Amino acid sequence: MIPLEDLSNDVLGKAQRGLKISDATLAEQAGISVTALAALKDGGTDEADLLKVAPCLQLHGPSLVTMAKMAWHPQPVQMGGLAQFNTTYHDMTVNAYITWDPATRAAVAFDTGADAQPMIDFLSANDLSLSMIFLTHTHGDHVADLEKLCATTGCKTVRSHEREAQPGTQTFAIAPDTAWNVGGLRIIPRSTWGHSAGGVTYVVSGLQQPVAIVGDALFASSMGGGAVSYADALATNRKEIFTLPDNTIICPGHGPFTTVEQEKANNPFYPEFK
Repeated sequence: MIPLEDLSNDVLGKAQRGLKISDATLAEQAGISVTALAALKDGGTDEADLLKVAPCLQLHGPSLVTMAKMAWHPQPVQMGGLAQFNTTYHDMTVNAYITWDPATRAAVAFDTGADAQPMIDFLSANDLSLSMIFLTHTHGDHVADLEKLCATTGCKTVRSHEREAQPGTQTFAIAPDTAWNVGGLRIIPRSTWGHSAGGVTYVVSGLQQPVAIVGDALFASSMGGGAVSYADALATNRKEIFTLPDNTIICPGHGPFTTVEQEKANNPFYPEFK
């Protein structure tokens, strides 16, 4: 089982950096000492202090406490036509995905992770033909093995958003009618930028449940850091991911599968759904 990507102190750090609040200001607003805040940011689990700090960072306190206690993990996901590949990149792991039409065996890959060999082996073992590769964003851990995936599978169609173009790919803009069909699958891009300049969530229909490959826009109980714009990362997730059906399977760039329903109930960054 893949562990959660972030702990409670990671969530605190991302929110504090995103809102540009100093330690002194945050401690004063929460009514706790700077020393107590430092303990939380170092992984401390004091429930009372977490509940005081959370609203100052626009976080849901009880969900943050649950994270600190390591008391929740999303339910496992297993569905035909969807496979996750978790590979090691330096001191972390990163996910890539394959979806396919069981009838035609036509497949689509999303990112490559650190090592595309498991994806290549899976395609071969399951007699799948890779038709397209889509990039959620172009950070190094997500495109590290793109050349090998293309060369080994013979796939010549790689797509990336025009705001974050990867050399050698076909770029696209997102318009109301932007979509691709592969066998019985339909893939529609949604703009979920903020973590990166051209971050894309790909919504795949045609399987038993809708699927959203979100890259680093959203993680189970967390989200990617707002390196480009924290406010827009939050806003685009709300607009483009949390409006999807509750049973949509979320395929994040790091950490385990989750669903829209589970994130509404457990993600501290989105208190309005609790």
